[in-house]
Amino acid sequence: MFGNKSNRDSHLVVDALIGPQVVIRGDVVFSGGLYVEGRILGKVVAEEGANAVLTLAEQGHVEGEVRASVVVLSGRMDGDVHASERVELTPTARVTGNVHYSVVEMNAGAQLNGRLVHSAAVAALPAPEEKNGGKSRKAEAAEA
Repeated sequence: MFGNKSNRDSHLVVDALIGPQVVIRGDVVFSGGLYVEGRILGKVVAEEGANAVLTLAEQGHVEGEVRASVVVLSGRMDGDVHASERVELTPTARVTGNVHYSVVEMNAGAQLNGRLVHSAAVAALPAPEEKNGGKSRKAEAAEA
């Protein structure tokens, strides 16, 4: 009960901090924990295969695509978000763009102008079959 830490506290590990007075124009590649209080004009992408957590503070602003394992948004996000594990939208989050997720937590007050796209749902859809004269490719293969 007491002293039991959950996975929700894992986003508190910070390896890099972008302060409130900092403006970055260009793409950022990171691993570990990245805490953004400033402004980034470009993509924010975790290294391939890295366990990465992006935390966007209330004052923070990202204009560009974001890709990471875990994304916690409290600030302003203009662009698509791709989280392979989890996305958390706190009450002060303001997102303009689509959010691709496996698990999402959206608190009351968070604003999303875009779509929530479940990543497993896209992968689970079967490929469309082409129709050829009323016959599918499977039917044509069975005739041959």
